[in-house]
Amino acid sequence: MQVNQVHYSTPQFSVLSQDEREMIFKGALEVMERVGGRFFNEEALELFRNSDAQVTEDNLVKIPSWMTIQAINDAPNTITLCSRDGERNVHLGKNQVYFGTGSDCPFIYDRNSGERRRYTCEDVYNAARVVDSLPNLDFFMSLGLASDVPHDETYDRHQFFSMVRGTKKPLVVTAVDKEGLHDLYQMELLLTGSEDEFRLNPRFAVYIEPSSPLAHSNECLEKLLFCAENSIPAIYTPCPSAGATAPASIAGMLIQTLAESLQGLVLSHLKKPGMPFIMGGVVTIMDMKTSNYCYGAPEMSLASAALTDVSKYLDLPMFSTAGCSDARVLDEQAAIEAQISIETAFLSGASLVHDIGYLDSGLNGSLEMLVLCNEIIGMVKHLGKGITVDEDHLAADLIDQVGPGGNFLTTSHTFDHYKNEFFFPKLLDRHNVETWAAQGKNTIVDHVNKSLDQILSTYEPEPLPDGVEKKMKEIIEKADKKMEQKKG
Repeated sequence: MQVNQVHYSTPQFSVLSQDEREMIFKGALEVMERVGGRFFNEEALELFRNSDAQVTEDNLVKIPSWMTIQAINDAPNTITLCSRDGERNVHLGKNQVYFGTGSDCPFIYDRNSGERRRYTCEDVYNAARVVDSLPNLDFFMSLGLASDVPHDETYDRHQFFSMVRGTKKPLVVTAVDKEGLHDLYQMELLLTGSEDEFRLNPRFAVYIEPSSPLAHSNECLEKLLFCAENSIPAIYTPCPSAGATAPASIAGMLIQTLAESLQGLVLSHLKKPGMPFIMGGVVTIMDMKTSNYCYGAPEMSLASAALTDVSKYLDLPMFSTAGCSDARVLDEQAAIEAQISIETAFLSGASLVHDIGYLDSGLNGSLEMLVLCNEIIGMVKHLGKGITVDEDHLAADLIDQVGPGGNFLTTSHTFDHYKNEFFFPKLLDRHNVETWAAQGKNTIVDHVNKSLDQILSTYEPEPLPDGVEKKMKEIIEKADKKMEQKKG
């Protein structure tokens, strides 16, 4: 009998030691106490004034460390998101990883003309259908920013409608402002049935972004407070750019990012203790040659994994980034950058991993990239399964039975194990060169396009329940009419 064994059922990965995670956290607490953050919302300022925080006349708020620690301790460490049919299939917590798209890219390459153009509601709907059909994507953000709407200020209602028509998977939504978020919530309640049911089984989380460095706009705070009031899961995720809106050192960027996210947590705690809160940060660099905000940089993957280490230290769900690229089109660069970020995000154990499908530094939401990343995620998940080491899998008796010069192809052990042990690609080509040539010398991009064409031409999502579509349209029309009257 062997004793004191250590078994790793999956690969082990981390960037920061336990001491380094503590240093990042203590650094963020110091920033929140000594530097503070500016809050441009009167309700938020009043909540801070009625606490032990220090509020100055120029909207600067400094938060004592004990308030931050209390808010962290009261925050839930697990949050569940549900599909349209009520299935509780996204469980956000430590080392439970889910992949999904990003939101609001302005452009898409038209599949007919090949030209870059603005996103439409139909494009958002098609992106939702593609995600609904892909088994390795777990949640959906809009991917594109719907432009063919009556008013820019009401795009979020039209976009949400396209999203819920196209997929039943859990959603992460964006909203223009508090009024927009209110309407999205009312549209969702038509599906969920009641506020009580939504609190138990939320269908979506809300993406909310403060302004680095250390500023929180009125719009983002209104949405955060609305989420707290209604127990809607809130993702409060800064998007700093190292060397521009954050220190050029990765550790310095992490401290600032964490402080910005935790400032939102403390405010939401003051509004409603224990509300569902997801910390995050799209943490990357500004390219010093182009000034671009980099989505394919290795620094983004490294910093995101480090911030995930800190989230696990704090026992908070983490919103991370992967499956995106600075490449202008789907090519070898896109595949390289997507693979590195997806593998790093998965092994880091981040909770919600978004921006799958981004090209052109977040300007182009690519359906082709979604299909490619689905294959990459499948490979990475297979890698993440690790290796089972027990008597059956060691197969010493089988090796003895087959012996030198034999083969394992016809053994029952092979039949019993190959389906679970082996990865079966959907897009990657493993044929010999003669077969590959006979089949047309197709590249991975050719396989991606063929798969995408099949999805778009054949896949039909589950329709909305009877009557819901009409009621959702009424909410949208009311918002559009109100905006028309406002513009006069």
